[in-house]
This record gives sequence, C-alpha cells and structure tokens, in this order.
Amino acid sequence: MSTHDVQQIENANATGRTPVVFVHGLWLLPSSWDRWAAHFEKAGYAPVSLSWPDDPDTVEQANTHPETFAGKTVGQVADHLEGLIGKLDKKPAVIGHSFGGLLAQILAGRGLASASVAIDPAPFRGVLPLPISALRSAQPVLSNPANRHRAVPLTYEQFRYAFANAVSEDEAKELYETFAVPAPGAPIFQAAAANLNPWTEAKVDSENPDRGPLLIISGEKDHTVPWAIANASFKKQHRNPGVTEITEIPNRGHALTIDNGWQEVADTALAFVRRFV
Repeated sequence: MSTHDVQQIENANATGRTPVVFVHGLWLLPSSWDRWAAHFEKAGYAPVSLSWPDDPDTVEQANTHPETFAGKTVGQVADHLEGLIGKLDKKPAVIGHSFGGLLAQILAGRGLASASVAIDPAPFRGVLPLPISALRSAQPVLSNPANRHRAVPLTYEQFRYAFANAVSEDEAKELYETFAVPAPGAPIFQAAAANLNPWTEAKVDSENPDRGPLLIISGEKDHTVPWAIANASFKKQHRNPGVTEITEIPNRGHALTIDNGWQEVADTALAFVRRFV
C-alpha cells in the first residue's frame, strides 16, 4: 500500500463514519477527486480516494515518470482495490469515473459496496455498442498494439476530444495542465476485446444479489463513453434484483467530474448514496 492509501484508510476508520471510496480512471490520479472528497466529508462521510498500483503522488511526478503506469490491467487494479477496501472498518459506497466506473461495478459485483455510482463507465463484457466517437477517443492507444504494454500520454488535442469537448478552450487547457497524466494502455485493449474473450478481466458480475444499489451517470456530450455505452451497461445491470438507475447530465463531456460543473455531478451521486447509506 502507498502512504497515501494508508493515510486515507486510517483517517476513514478513525472517524467512525461510513466511507465513500473514489476510484479514478485512465489519464487521471486520485487527486482528481479532491473537491469531491471535501464535498462528501462535509456531508458526513469519510472520503477515501484510492490509488491504482504505483500511482505517483502528483501530476508532475506522473509526467516525469510515465513508465510507472505501464502494464496495469483491469484485474490487477480491481484486486488491488479489493485489498484496500478490505482494510476499511465499514462497507463503503464506491464511486468511480470512466475505467474507475467499470472498477466500481466490478467491486460492487464482488459484494464489496453498500452502494455504487459509475460515472461515464468504461464498457465490460456484454456491453455491445461501439460508437465512432468512443473508437476515436481510444485511437491514441489502440492505433499501436505495442501500447498494450506501455504507458500512453494524451496530447492536448486528444484530451480535448476525449475529455474536454464540452468546455471552453481556456478551461480545456487548464484541465489538461492540471489533471492529465499518462495511462496504461492494457485496460483499453481489454475493454475493446472484452466481447471476444470469454476469460477477459473486463467483466462484471451484474447478477450478484449482494451487488447493492447502483447509479450510472452519463454525460450527454461524452465522446469517450457516450449514452449508447452507458445505457447498455444499465440494461445489463438492470437484471440485478437491487436498485439500478441511470441519469444523464445535460451538456457535459467526459471531464464532468473535474470541470467547472463537477459539483452538479457530485450532488447527483451524493443524493443517491444518501438514499441507501
């Protein structure tokens, strides 16, 4: 465990409050949840922004040492997060964005979440739509098979299309400079091939009755995970006996958790968690 994770878990356990675990996706770090963490702490929860294995502490460190991200797979990260969640004294709510949204569903499918929120979640096995915008967003990774074993940064133009298409040019540049880091290529390849590989790690036990309540949030203008993917995930999850809901946030892209309208999304997630936890 990183020092960051140890401190987060110890702090949460010391409060006696219900933890809310935040899981970031590709091209971001746990610090991307800092405003969310403060918001949920004010609401009476114990926020825990967990790292993927070997996450650097800062954006500067991440961009200086991109090799630290290479080779991380969906299964490796899910198992890592399960181990960390097991050190919490109380069963947490889990909130994830993008590949973090997929991981949130994997963890919920393992019975580890009291409630979960998947924001613009990456697809899993059984989610069939592949919109052109999603393929274009993944192109910086999928264009080179060698990227499966590499860490891949986004150029500003690629970030603008995949994340920041629904904000101004000035804000897009600020988001890129503030938050963007390299990401492992492996999860993108895993998600892309999930429906061709029966043994894929990009799969969710959507029928587990211990999954708990689940909300899927979709940004209306998201290029990376457009409505077709989010809604297909919802339809798979809706077969679960637990509460399963989906909502769309108007005029928002994939950067909806970090852009100027983050609080609207956070309040939507918070209202759902409050109903059950």
